[in-house]
Amino acid sequence: MKMNGLPKFKSIHTSIAIAFSSLIICAVLAMSFNSFLLSSEAVKRNSYEHTGQLVEQVNANVETYVGNMESIAELALADEKLRTLMRLHDADSPEGLALTAEVSAFFGSIVRSREDIASILFIGSNGSLVSNREESALKPYHELMNQDWYKAAKEAGGESVISSSRIQHLFEDEYRWVVSISREAERGIDGSGGVLLVDLNYNVINDLCKQIHMGNRGYVFLLDPTGDPIYHPQQQLIYSGLKSERFDDILQAEDGSFEAVSDGAAKLYTVRTSEFGWKVIGVNYPEELVGDKKEIALSALRWGLICLVFGLALSLWLSHTLTKPVKKLDVQMKKVERGDFAVRAEIESPNEIGKLARTFNLMTGKIKDLMEQVMWEQEDKRISELKALQAQIHPHFLYNTLDSIIWMAEMDKRDDVIRMTSALSKLLRSSISKGEELVPLRQELAHAEHYLVIQSMRYRGKFAYSIEVEEELLDQYVLKVLLQPLVENAIYHGIKNKADQGRIVIRGTACQDGLCLQVEDDGVGADAEKVKERLARGRLYSGTSGSDGGGSGPSGSGGLGLDNVDHRIRLNYGEPYGLHFESERDEGTTVTLRLPLLRESVGSSPDREGEG
Repeated sequence: MKMNGLPKFKSIHTSIAIAFSSLIICAVLAMSFNSFLLSSEAVKRNSYEHTGQLVEQVNANVETYVGNMESIAELALADEKLRTLMRLHDADSPEGLALTAEVSAFFGSIVRSREDIASILFIGSNGSLVSNREESALKPYHELMNQDWYKAAKEAGGESVISSSRIQHLFEDEYRWVVSISREAERGIDGSGGVLLVDLNYNVINDLCKQIHMGNRGYVFLLDPTGDPIYHPQQQLIYSGLKSERFDDILQAEDGSFEAVSDGAAKLYTVRTSEFGWKVIGVNYPEELVGDKKEIALSALRWGLICLVFGLALSLWLSHTLTKPVKKLDVQMKKVERGDFAVRAEIESPNEIGKLARTFNLMTGKIKDLMEQVMWEQEDKRISELKALQAQIHPHFLYNTLDSIIWMAEMDKRDDVIRMTSALSKLLRSSISKGEELVPLRQELAHAEHYLVIQSMRYRGKFAYSIEVEEELLDQYVLKVLLQPLVENAIYHGIKNKADQGRIVIRGTACQDGLCLQVEDDGVGADAEKVKERLARGRLYSGTSGSDGGGSGPSGSGGLGLDNVDHRIRLNYGEPYGLHFESERDEGTTVTLRLPLLRESVGSSPDREGEG
């Protein structure tokens, strides 16, 4: 069921638990997602920083090596013997050859002391050629002067020129992969000069870049200012066109990082520019960072689930704790529903639930007082009604008896009048019974017998009667004036309308339901359909009133008699007790009166015993 768009549950415990759980789930999801984003950004930022540091390290190492090459070139050019050799007009003179040999030995000592130096070569404007390798045959002088490194140094005018990686061909039948630095020597007054070449072993740069690891697939490469690769781990594939890089974008990019797609894959380029114009580039694959993100996501999910389980358990405990007083109050309210108004709710706290429990206690106390008041009022009403019913029975009986006395007086039967008047006197005396409602069964039987005496005198020879009651039942207490209306009903609606003499029997036995009193007659009986109709209405059987107008049925005397007897029994003892009729047309009627077994108690207030 939903109200105002929100689900409603029968249990407040469920409502609170679901509310807490929803808040915790939302909080955990938000925190987990935020943690994932922050962690992912942190990993990405750290990766950028780490890549930048590695690239910066490579750049520093490259600058160091190049700086060493420049220092070696400075050292070589500063050699006095080399300067003397440059000033000679004839380099092939004995002096020139001697100086060439000494300078070559000097160059050789430098190369032997540095593994990163491949070779050192000087080409003088006077035709001199000096290298660190005296035994190797240099290419002809004019071919060396036509090489790119020589031309670039001449154009630089004394500035160092650093070449890209290339195959160097200085010596016959020798091709080496190097990076070169060339520089023109300072010219003398006489125009003497030359160009010094220092070749750096390419393997040094190769090893330097290979030892840098950036993830599983990341790598480092170098570009010269023109965009030609100095080093690339797949340089042959670059030259063959099987692999490409975003060289143009790299040349235009400032130092920093940017993402681009190359060869169909997204790459993260981190660029640093060296002092001499080389660019050191570190390459990472963002998908590898995504792999780290997956680990972060799994970690966030794992901890999120742990927090969620703990939070849900906490929400259940909190909801149970908060609703426990309400549940206790609910239990007490159910007891009140069952009619127990003596219950009291425990006031465990001064909060709203405690105030509700206090109000509940006040309410149940007030209801209990009102219920007791209503019970007393109902009891008073019941007593008044019983007295009214009894008062209705007595005039009814007197009416019928006096009618008989008048009839006998009219017939001038003085003795019968005296006998009937005496029986009436005893009957009235026994019916009063000191104002008590309950009387012994023997007294009630005597009351009925006095009535039978009176009626037998009135209907002389019309019926015979007998009283058959077990001796041990005579001291049981019953409501007074119960049998007389039944006997009256038997006479007026059974025997009176019978052609021959009838018989009335009063029996008393102990039955399963308590005490059973029966008034049986063999009169005309009653119609079964009428009996069924009366029982269906919750009323008792009675025929129509007699011809003399003294009937005790509901149509005689204003509906008094049997109905009043049944009403009195049910008011006094409850629904299990009352009258039961069995009747057949021309066979007779048996009225059974079911009562509890009662004994006299203190204050003449009978107690029930053996109630069915």
